[in-house]
Amino acid sequence: MSKPKGKVALDEVAKVISFLASDESSYVTGIELFVDGGFAQI
Repeated sequence: MSKPKGKVALDEVAKVISFLASDESSYVTGIELFVDGGFAQI
């Protein structure tokens, strides 16, 4: 399966996980967050 952006950005996925686990995301509730290199958009 190819990625629309042509890469798997594990560092970007790690940043999202880190953000969601931090206190900075305390107001983030009930969202569906895609971190898939744009694959869900096609």
